[in-house]
Amino acid sequence: MEEQKKYDVATRETAENSPAALMLKAMAGGMDLDKLEKFMVLQEKYEANQARKAYTQAMSDFKKSPPEIEKDRHVKFKTSTGQTEYNHASLGNVTAKINTALGACGLSAAWTTEQSDKGVSVTCKITHVLGHFETTTLTASPDSSGGKNAIQALGSTISYLERYTILALTGLATHDMDNDAQGEVEFITEKQLSTIMDFINSKGVDQVKFLKYMECETLETIPAADFNKAVASLRAAKGKAVA
Repeated sequence: MEEQKKYDVATRETAENSPAALMLKAMAGGMDLDKLEKFMVLQEKYEANQARKAYTQAMSDFKKSPPEIEKDRHVKFKTSTGQTEYNHASLGNVTAKINTALGACGLSAAWTTEQSDKGVSVTCKITHVLGHFETTTLTASPDSSGGKNAIQALGSTISYLERYTILALTGLATHDMDNDAQGEVEFITEKQLSTIMDFINSKGVDQVKFLKYMECETLETIPAADFNKAVASLRAAKGKAVA
């Protein structure tokens, strides 16, 4: 609570020698409109400079006690070239940890996306409560690894770029970050998971054997690209095994 107060002070600053205070005095003294307009321009520059300094101070405070970003998701799936297995920090984990820490310093993050012939671009924007903001943009081609369809490939790239732009703009890094270069796999949706669970329960399929067959550790981490394969095997199953 004490940390937040020092950022609130800046929003209430009314120093007697600030351009705003001088402008009020000028108006009271009958100053002409041309001079008043110059004071208004001066006020805008003053506020922009104060906002920039406040942003710099807030980011400095943020970096004094940065959040530790652990890799919270394990991915393992089979491809035409062999088995792929790695850990990565999910976007939800990255943004939750960083945004909580940013918020305590009067900062917040948001993203915008744009598509072009060069691929998809994601811009991360971190804004201070006084209005100053800074951005960084990364561009990449859709990630078609793991048998993703066009939409999944686009979504995977956007998630990857959102994660890396906020890490770049805050100067943070996840532990063992190099493996993230393999991209982020899209997993089955809740509806698809429900469909698979219905098959498993109705046919009495051995879930352990099914997961071994799918080469996944949990049902939730079945790649979206393998959903049809999973359903086909469950349809053919006769119970306590997978055909």
